[in-house]
Amino acid sequence: MTKQREHWGSRLGFILAAAGSAVGLGTLWKFPYVTGQNGGGLFVLVYLLCTLLIGIPLFMAELMLGRRAQRGAVGIFDALSPKSSFWKSAGWLGVISSILIMSFYSVVAGWGLNYILMSLNQSLVGRGPEEVQQTFELLASSGDITLFWHLLFTGITMALVLPGVRHGLEYWTRIMTSTLLVLLLGLALYNVTLDGFGDAVRFIFYPDTSQFTAGALLEALGLAFFTLSLGQGIMLTYGSYMRPEEDIPQTALIIGVMILAVSVLAGLVVFPVIFTFNVPPEGGAGLVFKTLPLLFSNLPGSVFVSTAFFVLFVFTALTSSMAFIEVGAANLIDLLGWSRKKAVLGIGITCFVLGIPSALSDAGLLFANWQTIYGKTFFDTINDLVSVWLLPIGGLMITIFTGWVLAPEASRNEFQKGTSWTWLWAPWFFFIRWVVPIAILAILLQKADIIDIDALISH
Repeated sequence: MTKQREHWGSRLGFILAAAGSAVGLGTLWKFPYVTGQNGGGLFVLVYLLCTLLIGIPLFMAELMLGRRAQRGAVGIFDALSPKSSFWKSAGWLGVISSILIMSFYSVVAGWGLNYILMSLNQSLVGRGPEEVQQTFELLASSGDITLFWHLLFTGITMALVLPGVRHGLEYWTRIMTSTLLVLLLGLALYNVTLDGFGDAVRFIFYPDTSQFTAGALLEALGLAFFTLSLGQGIMLTYGSYMRPEEDIPQTALIIGVMILAVSVLAGLVVFPVIFTFNVPPEGGAGLVFKTLPLLFSNLPGSVFVSTAFFVLFVFTALTSSMAFIEVGAANLIDLLGWSRKKAVLGIGITCFVLGIPSALSDAGLLFANWQTIYGKTFFDTINDLVSVWLLPIGGLMITIFTGWVLAPEASRNEFQKGTSWTWLWAPWFFFIRWVVPIAILAILLQKADIIDIDALISH
């Protein structure tokens, strides 16, 4: 007898859970430093276009497939295409991507836990820009400390996922996501008073063509996938917990706009500090930890504000990490009949073990010659592998499946179920069948050096 699948308790709960899985370190941590590395304004514009024209249509497709099959990421393709085992690889790719992201994501979130303790101890109060940067670099190179926080964060995530969809995912993400939005807005408003605010606005919103390349186009698409949780199996899984009467097009658009707004808001929190204290905007993965403490140390009540921010930094990381664990656990429950406890423990332990090399990346304690051989740390290698390759490839497979393998009538019925925006199906179907796969394929071919978009454009 098939067990009744658990569903979200409310539409708001689902929106906050889905937005929370994306409004995590993808926006607060990754968006600012990737934007800084790619020159600002024009990159932000391309990222917005990638999100609206490629990300959101694919976001809808993932929710539709999940809701129609009522299964985890792998089981979806087994249920909707029982005669072909090939498409299950798209589900497996999402599961693998989620596990790999969680493996390095929990390292970054662990740094957030460390900064909570440092804030309470007032460790950074009175320190200048160079000292703050050196403190982070010392932390990143301290393998034992980073490993400890990586373990603690993974354990917290597992504990929150164990109660299930309504009492675990939905309950906690409602609290964390809404609180984070309030704090981000408050910090952004405060930053209006900083000397570097005008420069930050110019950097974020003024398109500078001199620093934009086809490689940045690929980064923008990868960032759109990362911040919308696409190709990771998350929205496939979250869609499987949706009720038939829920409005997928409207919900997807609401969540997409929320992600874009929060991404820009995160930029307005980080970049004014960067330009006020003359920190390089292309500072890399540690950018948040090298800049925000400078702002906090100059605020009245710095202990409270700094601690509150890093608590919420960890909260927002948890809304995403819970989703990563849920993707793997849902598939073990569906495919192997495991209990939720066994599945969550199994995926959590796997993520922790796979994350050990990332935690030790800057310490040189494991794979000491990795950076010399591959040109980047193990941490950066896994980060790039997932966001640049695995997520777009997974997204390409999902859009081809939705546009060309799934019967158009089945697609239309699922899209139009529960929505008054039935007219949107035709343009959405055109985008999912032609625009999205062609855009993803072109950028992947560029990354593989098969075509050179820069050269084509220049001619």
